[in-house]
Amino acid sequence: MTPQNPPRNGEGDRAQRGGGGARQVRRPEVNAARKLRKDMSLPEVLLWDRLRAKRLGVKFRRQHPVGPYVVDFCSDTQLVVEIDGEAHDRGTRPTKDNVRDAFLRENGYDVFRLMASEVLRDLDAVVTGIAARVASPLHHPSDGPPPRAGEELQ
Repeated sequence: MTPQNPPRNGEGDRAQRGGGGARQVRRPEVNAARKLRKDMSLPEVLLWDRLRAKRLGVKFRRQHPVGPYVVDFCSDTQLVVEIDGEAHDRGTRPTKDNVRDAFLRENGYDVFRLMASEVLRDLDAVVTGIAARVASPLHHPSDGPPPRAGEELQ
């Protein structure tokens, strides 16, 4: 039996740290979601502390990409919880929010919008409202996606 030489740099069964290879290309929404997770507003931080770790019985994801959008919180039940600050009432923002909500609804999501001031004023009531919405969703994911506009119900 002849002794084997150890593998040279870059060879062998383990990848080298910082080695070559192609950089992973991510959708812009994924990068935006990662940035938003790091830069959460105070109402988002407070609410996330109450929603994380399946405290309401379902898993919530924060700043989760859905299609071309990033949603604040998304649960196993297809519930999207959006926390809106004052900027959502100005300029073209309400129109953009309506287009975004329509896209989410067409893709089976239930959008629950809350004002940031409401979260800061009465967090317990907000969490109770989200728990009620989770317990009784408008659409049951096990039924498949809801019919899109123009489709017939059978």
